[in-house]
Amino acid sequence: MSLQTRLMTAVIGFVSLILVIVAVITSALVGGTLERQLEDRLDGYAVQVAKWASNVPEQYANIDSLLDATTNPVPGILLAVSSPENGTGGVIFPDTKGQWSGVSQTLTAADLARIDAALGGRPQGTVALDDFGSYLVVVKQAPNGVTVVAGLPRTEIQNQLATLLTVIALATIGGLILLALTTAITIRVGLRPLRAVAATATRVANQPLDRGEVEITERVPAAEADPRTETGLVGASLNTLLDHVNDSLASRQKNEERMRRFVADASHELRTPLSSIRGYSELSLRALKQQAGEAAIESTTTSLERIQAQSLRMTRLVEDLLLLARLDEGRELVYGTVDLTQLALEGLSDARPTAADHHWNIEAPDEPLVIVGDSGRMHQVVANLLANARTHTPAGTAITLKVSREGDEAVLRVHDDGPGIDPAVREELFARFARGDSSRARQTGGTGLGLAIVKAIVEGHGGHISVDSRPGDTTFTVRIPVSPGGVTSP
Repeated sequence: MSLQTRLMTAVIGFVSLILVIVAVITSALVGGTLERQLEDRLDGYAVQVAKWASNVPEQYANIDSLLDATTNPVPGILLAVSSPENGTGGVIFPDTKGQWSGVSQTLTAADLARIDAALGGRPQGTVALDDFGSYLVVVKQAPNGVTVVAGLPRTEIQNQLATLLTVIALATIGGLILLALTTAITIRVGLRPLRAVAATATRVANQPLDRGEVEITERVPAAEADPRTETGLVGASLNTLLDHVNDSLASRQKNEERMRRFVADASHELRTPLSSIRGYSELSLRALKQQAGEAAIESTTTSLERIQAQSLRMTRLVEDLLLLARLDEGRELVYGTVDLTQLALEGLSDARPTAADHHWNIEAPDEPLVIVGDSGRMHQVVANLLANARTHTPAGTAITLKVSREGDEAVLRVHDDGPGIDPAVREELFARFARGDSSRARQTGGTGLGLAIVKAIVEGHGGHISVDSRPGDTTFTVRIPVSPGGVTSP
C-alpha cells in the first residue's frame, strides 16, 4: 500500500477503535443509570404493596383485594400475590403509549412459574414474559406470611439504549467519513512536496547526461522545498544535491574542454619544431646531393644548426610537459631547506642580463627566510615569474622582487608597472598553453607553460599563487607555509 493509504488506515482504525470503546462505555453507564432508576421506582411500589399486605388479614390477601385497593396503578406495572390460604395470582396493567388502558390482564400459571424461577429465592430478578416482554421484579414478604411481587417493564430502558446506540452509530459513521475526507486531504497536501521530489528526480533521470553540453536545470519548486517542514526538507536537500551535481558536471565539462585545448595546443607547439626539423633535414640532404665543396658544407652547417635549435625547443617543451605530469602525480619534488632570500638574489642576478632595458629591484630581509621545499623547483618559480614580467612588459618597465614573512607564511611578490593583464584572460592565466594576453607586448618563443609550472610547483609545496593586475600595477603573489622555526639567524 502507498504511504497515504497506510496513514489513512492507521488513523481511521485507531479512531474507530476509540469510538467503539467510548460507545460501549457510554451505553453501559447509561444502561446502569436507567436500571438503578427503575429499581428505585420499583422499590417504592413494592413497599406500598407490602404495606397493603401487612394491613389485610391473611384470608383476604389475594389479587382481587389488591386490585380493589389499587386506585391509580402505574402503566405497565406487574402485581402478584401469594398467600397460604388463597394461593397465587397476578395481573399486569398494560402500558399503552405511557398510559393505562383501564384493563388489567391476568398472569397465567406459566407466567407465574417463570417469575418464581427468575427470582429463585432472591429479592430481585429479571424475567421475560412471552406476551409482555422483559420485566424487572422484586419480592416482598409481609409479616402475616403473604408474599407480594411487583415488577416494571424494561422496554423503556431497552428503547432508550437502542436509540442511544443508533445515535452513536450514526454519529460514528458520519465522523469517520468526515475524518477520512479530512485525513485524505491533509495527507495529500502534506505529501505534495514528496510527489514534487519524485517528479523532479524522474525528470532528472530521463535527462541525457552523455552529451557535450550538460546542465541540470530541474529543481523542486521553492513552494515544495521549505526546509522548515519535514517533507519540504527533502525537496531542499534534493535541490542542494542537484546544485552540487550540476557544479561537478560543469567542472568536468570545463576540464574536458581544457584537456582538448591542451592537446590541441601541445600538438600545435610540437608541430612547428617538427616541421622545421623535417624541412632543414630535407634541405641538408638536397644540398649534399646537389652541391659540393665549401658551399655545401656551409649550407649543411646552417641547416644542422637550425635543426639543433628546433630540437632544443621541442626538448624544453617535452620536459615542461613531463614536469607538469609528474607534479600532478605528486612526484618530482625533493624536499630540503630553502633560503628564499638567497634564492631571490640569485634569480634577480640571472634575470638582469637578459633585459638590460628594464629596471630591476629587490626588497628582501637581511636575515635568511628558510622554508622546507625543493630548492631547484623554487628557483624555477622565481625564474619563470621574472621571465614572465620581462617578456610581457615593454622596455623601461620597473620590475621589483619582494621577499617577506607574513605570519606563518613566506611571501614572494613580483611586481611590475607595465600595461597590466586583460581581465578577460585573467582566469585562464595559469592554464597550460595560455595564449590570450593581448594587453601585453608578447614576445615569441615561449611555450605558454611557464605560469602553469609555477602554479603546480607552488601548490606542490602546499602554497598558493594569485595575481592582482591593473594598468601600471601588476603583482604576482606566492604564499608558502614556513617550516617550524623557519626564519633563522645567519
